Amino acid sequence: MRVLVVEDDHQVARQLAKALSKMAYAVDIAHNGEDGEYFGQSESYDAVILDLGLPKKEGLSILQHWRQEGRMMPVLVLTARDTWREKVTGLRAGADDYLTKPFEMEEVVARVEALIRRATGQVNPIITWGPLRLDTSSQQVTLDNIPLELTALEFRTLSYFLHHPSAIISKTRLTEHIYNQDFDLDSNVIEVLINRLRKKLGQSFIITHRGKGYQLSTFNEHA
Repeated sequence: MRVLVVEDDHQVARQLAKALSKMAYAVDIAHNGEDGEYFGQSESYDAVILDLGLPKKEGLSILQHWRQEGRMMPVLVLTARDTWREKVTGLRAGADDYLTKPFEMEEVVARVEALIRRATGQVNPIITWGPLRLDTSSQQVTLDNIPLELTALEFRTLSYFLHHPSAIISKTRLTEHIYNQDFDLDSNVIEVLINRLRKKLGQSFIITHRGKGYQLSTFNEHA
């Protein structure tokens, strides 16, 4: 899962990125409105944290432009001004949630988790797929009730599959949602990652659709 943080306060942005990275999210940061708007237009994100008081271009204008262009990623708006009128304006502009500064990092992460779940049709923080169980809040994964040890990247990948359980996910789409901009990609990095997951989940758990991508197999195949 990949998140964009648009925040001009460098310390707050670093703290947000650190908290999200700790929960296995890939994180990109923009420190002004122009860069933030461009990232949101040109990259694929599962959620955005957007400050309203930004230099170069204000957050509300950015949000309105994204929605006008059909960008539907969930957006958590941050603001230092706690007025109900501003909240109403932000929500009507397309915000999915609102948080007033100062805030606790744990609450931000929890709200991002909830936004991503709702956007993908998941209402429960615990996602199951046959014998597989993934807890988005604790990052615990079990297979047949046996805990699995996954790297942050493996967890991020599996989480993306489970949030889109019936979809055939192309290499390009997977790459866009599990790596941040600074990651140096090799040509076969996705194949290597999928093979690593198959070794831990079982070879038949992830199906290859030649020329199209990958998909979770039905849980009946693991009965």
